[in-house]
Amino acid sequence: MELDSEALLAAINQTMPFGKYKGRKLLELPEPYLVWFHQTGFPEGQLGRQLAMIYEIKLNGLEGMLRPLLKNR
Repeated sequence: MELDSEALLAAINQTMPFGKYKGRKLLELPEPYLVWFHQTGFPEGQLGRQLAMIYEIKLNGLEGMLRPLLKNR
């Protein structure tokens, strides 16, 4: 998965548009929720790509490093 800084910033600051965690930034989603998506399939389109990116970030323990980049915390 190739990352660029704009895509990374957009993903971590994207708001979850539906479900139990609606309104929460993707970076703030609980890891088990992302694991569930990984197992059942990410949604189509940009949101799915962003969720997959956040899953990889959390899987590799990089969440703490990216928290300072969250806007409107």
